[in-house]
Amino acid sequence: MDANDNAFGSFLASRRAKITPEQVGLPAGGRRRVEGLRRGELAMLAGISVEYLARLERGVTKGASDQVLESLAGVLRLDDAEREHLMGLASTAGGARPRRPRKKPQVLRPNVQLILESVQGVPAVVRNGRTDFLAMNDLARALFSEMVEHHERPLNHARFIFLDPRSRTIYPDWAQNADDMVGVLIAEAGRNPFDRDLTDLVGELSTRSDEFRTRWASQNVRHHNTGRKQFDHRVVGHLDLNFESLLLTADEGLWLMVYPATPGSPSADGLELLAASQATPDGAALPLA
Repeated sequence: MDANDNAFGSFLASRRAKITPEQVGLPAGGRRRVEGLRRGELAMLAGISVEYLARLERGVTKGASDQVLESLAGVLRLDDAEREHLMGLASTAGGARPRRPRKKPQVLRPNVQLILESVQGVPAVVRNGRTDFLAMNDLARALFSEMVEHHERPLNHARFIFLDPRSRTIYPDWAQNADDMVGVLIAEAGRNPFDRDLTDLVGELSTRSDEFRTRWASQNVRHHNTGRKQFDHRVVGHLDLNFESLLLTADEGLWLMVYPATPGSPSADGLELLAASQATPDGAALPLA
């Protein structure tokens, strides 16, 4: 599966299917053959012709102005992540596809490695847009020990969630994690539609996981930069952690992810116990490389 096979048209059609006539002030009418807005209704509200909208949904975006795209985004009530995704897809849809050599392995700068190693008492990870985990501090290795110990390098979070049954035990809110993961990958495909490694990952997950394939087809893109994450850890039990993803602006496509616990909470005690457990064989963390 190619992450760029008319991604613009598929995304636009998927957003049209999510908006009801009532949401935009139109009568629902009788029985409707399509979910959401009809093509003619969206074209009318966006101020463009039905024929032009049909071309856009075929992925023919050459000459599409920002005004037209913004008009469509407004009618479809796109959030910031969806709007950014639509604009990114429009800039690459229908163009000649460049050769897609595999990228060289990403190497952490020494300063980033120092930052990672200096983070104490909080799990910290550096990942790329494909959700490869490139480096972790010791506490993150302990937190993600099931993935660290049992998966090939580079460690890939999406592959772990969708292809390893252990993920359903570790994440009590597995479905939400799966939704978030697919949203992140869809956003990355919009930013880097010719990334061969990403295309291969999407193809592998689509072939091997019905759960992934269904979510990918929904085209629900999202920013996933803050929130909470729950873990049922084999050593310390349940952890309810905060989550922040910080873009490393000097390193294209890399994020520093941290998972602090609320001070004084049972989860803070759990992280302290997890840090102490690294000195025992059961809690030992393995290196990434």
